[in-house]
Amino acid sequence: MSQFSAGARLRQAIKDESPLQMPGVINAYAALQARNAGFRALYMSGAGVANASFGLPDLGMTSLNDVCEDIRRVCGAVDLPLLVDADTGWGAVFNIQRTIREFIRAGAAACHIEDQVQAKRCGHRPGKAIVPKGDMVDRIKAAVDGRIDPDFVIVARTDALAVEGIDAAIDRAVACAEAGADAIFAEACTTVEEYERFVNSCPVPILANLTEFGKTPYFTVDQLRAIGIAMIIYPLSAFRAMCKAAEQVYGTIRQAGTQVSLVEQMQTRKELYEVLGYMDYEAKLDQLYG
Repeated sequence: MSQFSAGARLRQAIKDESPLQMPGVINAYAALQARNAGFRALYMSGAGVANASFGLPDLGMTSLNDVCEDIRRVCGAVDLPLLVDADTGWGAVFNIQRTIREFIRAGAAACHIEDQVQAKRCGHRPGKAIVPKGDMVDRIKAAVDGRIDPDFVIVARTDALAVEGIDAAIDRAVACAEAGADAIFAEACTTVEEYERFVNSCPVPILANLTEFGKTPYFTVDQLRAIGIAMIIYPLSAFRAMCKAAEQVYGTIRQAGTQVSLVEQMQTRKELYEVLGYMDYEAKLDQLYG
């Protein structure tokens, strides 16, 4: 594909900004807001799709088509490269290859595939189970072989740290890189030193997941830059804040019978229109039909 493909643009962003910050977006409007805040790339989590689009927990209950619909909506609204959570790839070799092709067609720049069993859990919850290393390597080989854009970025996520310890996790990460993974997602690290071991042991870039209320502390960009982390995701940060604000709004309206005490906390109509470029659309209507 062209050097301007989504994958190529993500690869360039990783070179230009180290570490590359990728905030989680749950819909197209959130993507517009993240773009306006100055981010160079975005992230879409499986939990975000399940929680926000379907009201479901992150337990592998959404389908490939469900995720692709959200990819299309986000990529239709912004031109920033998007990294997407592909869970376990929705099946074996041919399913994984189809996942990669459909993600690329939907507009994604990258995806990560994990080594949990099909009945997966949140990466920061107890009780996770992982497939044998050879099975995970096969998943990565299938993903790499399924690319219809050679610049599409394949990220191998390993949950082995919490299950088998850091030595086994690093061993898996190296094996995935040798199988063609372009980057490694080291899930649920608890110290900078653990991340540093991944960076020093793996021949490809390392991604850090700074989700809230999990096992990983809130490391700063400077801390992770100092050890060579290449990418940072913040999967549900904005979504959590949105949910807390919505909870307050609904509760206040129900109890007080009016939203008047909340208006100053709300985005104004003018601010909404600015994000959407509403006036540009009206101007186009006037030009065409006025």
